[in-house]
Amino acid sequence: MNYSGIRPIYGQGFFHVDGSGAFTQVVVFDYYDPAHYYAEVVSSPTRFKSEVEALKNNMQFYLDQEKVVVNGERVRPRVVSVEVGLRRLKRIAYAAFVIEFEGQLKSGLNIYENYYEEEYVGYDYAVYWFFPRGSKVIQVDLGVNYSLINDRIMFFKVPKGAYIRGCERIMFEVK
Repeated sequence: MNYSGIRPIYGQGFFHVDGSGAFTQVVVFDYYDPAHYYAEVVSSPTRFKSEVEALKNNMQFYLDQEKVVVNGERVRPRVVSVEVGLRRLKRIAYAAFVIEFEGQLKSGLNIYENYYEEEYVGYDYAVYWFFPRGSKVIQVDLGVNYSLINDRIMFFKVPKGAYIRGCERIMFEVK
């Protein structure tokens, strides 16, 4: 196995919140893989299964380091699925993670908070948040610029090298 030179080059997150309080996150990382490690992995069912399990455990480790709070109650994000593949070229691989957790939403104002290790980002990434229909994003504190696409959809980009302070807070209203 040659992990040599594998590095993340881009990330995307799609975070969906439904009216019942179910949070579903799809997080996709693209990797530059000059030694074609992942091309070998996807061609071997045994190695593929082992790699998926290792990626799942690694992501869960990092999620367990975070403190995620919905309306004052700590919640525990869990990795429920991992997909690994190639982007047409053997040197560009991806890993997609599906992460879920439940939060108790209420009619009116709700607050999502996430606390994690601060860092300088090693790759560009973009995140979309989708809140329930009829809801409205009220206030956002991410430490980076963001855009509201409409009342309930938020988007932000973080460039490589940016400092992330390790806390996010999103206030949104549910009718």
